[in-house]
Amino acid sequence: MSNIVDPLVDRIAARVRAERERRRWTLAQLADASGVSQAMISRIERGESSPTAVVLGKLSAAFQLSVASLLALAEAAPDEVPGAPGVRRLADAAEWRDPATGYRRRQITGPGFPAEIAEISLPAGARVPYPAAAFAFVRQVVWVLDGRLTFHDGDTVHELHAGDTIELGEPAERVFANTTGTACRYAVVLARDVRP
Repeated sequence: MSNIVDPLVDRIAARVRAERERRRWTLAQLADASGVSQAMISRIERGESSPTAVVLGKLSAAFQLSVASLLALAEAAPDEVPGAPGVRRLADAAEWRDPATGYRRRQITGPGFPAEIAEISLPAGARVPYPAAAFAFVRQVVWVLDGRLTFHDGDTVHELHAGDTIELGEPAERVFANTTGTACRYAVVLARDVRP
């Protein structure tokens, strides 16, 4: 189970730092853009703190990336060649775990694939909110695989059961919630929005 948290903390740290530096932002600028404190960003970038899903949502929104995009390269195997076809074994897959909720996320597609697909396991009672900006410039479908997902799309609440899907429209504040006593498993399929 060592591939579940420790290696990903370092890779997420490197990814956040690289995105910040690519924009030539200071810690203060990223803090202002994201609403995440400079101290927390600094701890994340040094690999001293594993960010929560909520914090990743705020950081990805500041970078104008989806959470999936922010995590996709971090979750790729270190020796994986972007865009290379091939088999990805479950036993070799890195799984990110939100330290606050227990939410678990596994990237299904590699970093060079044109659509990003991730498998999520949301524990009983867990609730993960994301700001609207985390959904800018992307098209996204959520497909419930097992259990029930209470999905807040702005002011609208959808109760989704196994087999149900929802295609997301314009960016809105969204909440993934599991109000049941058992885990919910769902897939997120994301593509960059190419509309003008």
